[in-house]
Amino acid sequence: MGTLAEAAASLKRAAGSTLPALVLMTDEARLPDPLPAAGALPAGSAVILRHYGAPGRAALARHLAAIARRRGLLLLVGEDPALARCVGAAGVHLPERALRRARAVRWRGDWLVTAAAHSHASLHAAAACGADAVLLSPVLATASHPDIRPLGPRRFAALARTSPVPVYALGGIDGTHARILRGSGAVGIAGIGGLIPERLNRP
Repeated sequence: MGTLAEAAASLKRAAGSTLPALVLMTDEARLPDPLPAAGALPAGSAVILRHYGAPGRAALARHLAAIARRRGLLLLVGEDPALARCVGAAGVHLPERALRRARAVRWRGDWLVTAAAHSHASLHAAAACGADAVLLSPVLATASHPDIRPLGPRRFAALARTSPVPVYALGGIDGTHARILRGSGAVGIAGIGGLIPERLNRP
């Protein structure tokens, strides 16, 4: 079996997508220093800066932007268009809670906009606010949201195939079971723990 990066690339090819195949999400608790993980990503991948409310978030954004430029990555800043503009990011990411109020926002024409979603309704809310892609989760049980019931492969695939916007698989995906996403309609894989350097290229 291939690595997580290879599985993500395969999904992208099958979907005929031009979006990044892999998306690394920063997490203040699980990945407090995302710089090594960002530096290990294949060119063409994306990084979503969350770390919401964390001290030094602007400085972290600048460091990630420098890595993104050097390695050919796309940096998206979570829920902060002003910071995204300041560091020259490629776009923004919207948490699910922000989808309703984001409908009135006019994004820059060259920005990539992603959104978080956990349901059919939020997929359509993301489309309504102009998102280019959605991170649908959790596919499997995940340490990030242990209290949320996973969608499971079948439910995930049903939602992905009917989504009005391209869908990434997020939650509990690593190289050992990425095969469950074959034929799901996903355009790629997003994650936290599965994309740290020691796991990214593990079969």
